Amino acid sequence: MKKINNDICIVGKGVYFNNTLVLSDIHIGYEEALNKQGVLIPRFQFKDITSELDWVFSELGKKRIDKIIINGDLKHEFGGISETEWRNTLRLLDYFSKKCKNIILLKGNHDKILGPIAKKRNVVIKEYEVINDKLVIHGDKITEKMNQVLKKRKIKTIIIGHEHPAVGLRDGRRVEKYKCFLKGKWKRYNLIVMPSFTPVVEGTDVLKEKLLSPFLQQVIGNFGVYVIGDKVYDFGKIKNLK
Repeated sequence: MKKINNDICIVGKGVYFNNTLVLSDIHIGYEEALNKQGVLIPRFQFKDITSELDWVFSELGKKRIDKIIINGDLKHEFGGISETEWRNTLRLLDYFSKKCKNIILLKGNHDKILGPIAKKRNVVIKEYEVINDKLVIHGDKITEKMNQVLKKRKIKTIIIGHEHPAVGLRDGRRVEKYKCFLKGKWKRYNLIVMPSFTPVVEGTDVLKEKLLSPFLQQVIGNFGVYVIGDKVYDFGKIKNLK
């Protein structure tokens, strides 16, 4: 584990703080969606996800986990629930329930129809979660409700997903993407951007691709980059990588 901000630690592609594990953008069913579009890839997603989760919980060891938060986009399909999503999201929720009884699903932009799955396992769906001075929210939009929370609560740090940040590192002519965390500022708040947990795609190259989250519609050259590999690598500021 590596500290990214005071008491917040990176563990794999998740973060751990205040006895809470946060994961983001798992996108169960993404492979099936690609297959339907004619992109033929083997369906290894669920096996790889659970294998990586085994490592995360092993890394946490005997640390208390009072709450597991999925920070948006548990499933991939916008307009329905595919057969794969039904089967594997329920299996994943069952996996989490063996680690912690308090599981919270935060609604992401892909989670238009999430209620039936959550109801099957009696899991709570929320727009955001506040833990002490931290606000966890998916990050695809800035709502009036969120602004009210920022006014009423003493929030210091906002943790978002949605963007799937990665960096493209060049070795000669070859460029390889690596998932990463970003740490910077949004207004007066500390902002931590989480990578996607899905193994299917690397994500958005923050060095050259257009960023979508409204939290990142500013110059982000001073954001710190933490690359996920065999361990967490502090790559310094974005502006020094270009």
